[in-house]
Amino acid sequence: MIIITTHKESDFDALASLVAASLLYPDAIPVLPMSINANLRAFLAIHKDLFKLCSPSDIILDHVKTLVVVDTHSWDRLEGMEQLKERQDLEIIVWDHHSEGNIETCQKNIKETGAAVTLLVKELAKQKKLITPIQATLFLMGLYEDTGNLTFASTLAEDAYAAGFLLDRKADLQILSTFLRQAYGKKQKDILFQMIQEAQRKEISGFSISIAKMKIQGRIDNLAMVLEMYRKIVNVDAAFGIFKDLEKNKCIVIGRSNIDEINIGLLMKTIGGGGHPGAGSALLKQVNPDTIEEMLVELISGNQQSSVSLSDIMSHPVVIVNEDATIEEAAMMLRDLGCSGMPVVDKNGHITGVISRRDFKKLRKSKHMQSPVKAFMSRNVVTISHDKSIIEVVRLMIKHDVGRIPVIQEDKIVGIITRSDTMTYFYDLLPD
Repeated sequence: MIIITTHKESDFDALASLVAASLLYPDAIPVLPMSINANLRAFLAIHKDLFKLCSPSDIILDHVKTLVVVDTHSWDRLEGMEQLKERQDLEIIVWDHHSEGNIETCQKNIKETGAAVTLLVKELAKQKKLITPIQATLFLMGLYEDTGNLTFASTLAEDAYAAGFLLDRKADLQILSTFLRQAYGKKQKDILFQMIQEAQRKEISGFSISIAKMKIQGRIDNLAMVLEMYRKIVNVDAAFGIFKDLEKNKCIVIGRSNIDEINIGLLMKTIGGGGHPGAGSALLKQVNPDTIEEMLVELISGNQQSSVSLSDIMSHPVVIVNEDATIEEAAMMLRDLGCSGMPVVDKNGHITGVISRRDFKKLRKSKHMQSPVKAFMSRNVVTISHDKSIIEVVRLMIKHDVGRIPVIQEDKIVGIITRSDTMTYFYDLLPD
């Protein structure tokens, strides 16, 4: 079975990419997440029968042989696909315009265009695939939504060429304007007015920044549109909205940038979200809005120093295993300690690798339990110097998709930083 899927909170670019990919892979089943945005929901209420879409619950994952992922290549942005992450026999194909992601495959079609559907439309044109007017309309919706009608700074010539191609294929601008029209009612007006009343500007690393913190009650649609209007009114290079939902005790963080130097997508990914160079968002639970603001300021400023050193939050002493120990001995240590991995060192105490439960999947025979750890350990070790900042730890975790990083001083391990350590520092999370 071949399936195509996209990210949670799907927008028009996600659906457009999903449908476009189904033309490239006609034997595949398109799987749309249950969580979709308001504009897309309104469109599907009328047009859903034109597209043969399934939900994640309709799919028996054990039957999936090939996974096609569009408009993302991050596992945590997929809905209902967790089981596939550990599959060694799974073929994965990616079509995405985001540079950051952790889905590893040799079949990557990734380029930072204004919209993901641009990449797929280019391929459809190359293969001379037939595109119906309603498909062309949907594809143009996705393209226009992600490029702000070709006005966002992330828009490339390829996006404009794709738009022209779709218009030539009878894309209907009337339908497009109807469903891309964003609601702007009393709630949105009230929030925007209050944001403007309390607006503050900061100069950070030569850029003008504004960060608005607001309390909201329940779900409010189109906060991204409100923030974009706010950015234009206060006239800053980048604006961020931290919207605290009092009922659900969570923060919706939205960012908009008008300059290439501030990549909102990367900033949002650092705090657990995602997006594009000019726009992005994140959803954080049980988080202090003031802490989020401090973190955003530190990320934008590129501050390499911190009032808290790595030694303040790292775990030490570190449990290590010698590279000549047996796999069985390492497994017993992990079981007794209740951890999922640990560093491996040589006889001089220098780190040579990391052994984790994931590495045990390489074992094929019972006699392998008596093999030395160095035969099965992961040798690509990500480490950090003791004098680096916590921000740099987070960046390394995101870049390499690792949950723990050994701290090194004079070529020796002096501690280890885990995701839990960084979460405690940045988000003020306390154990239950």
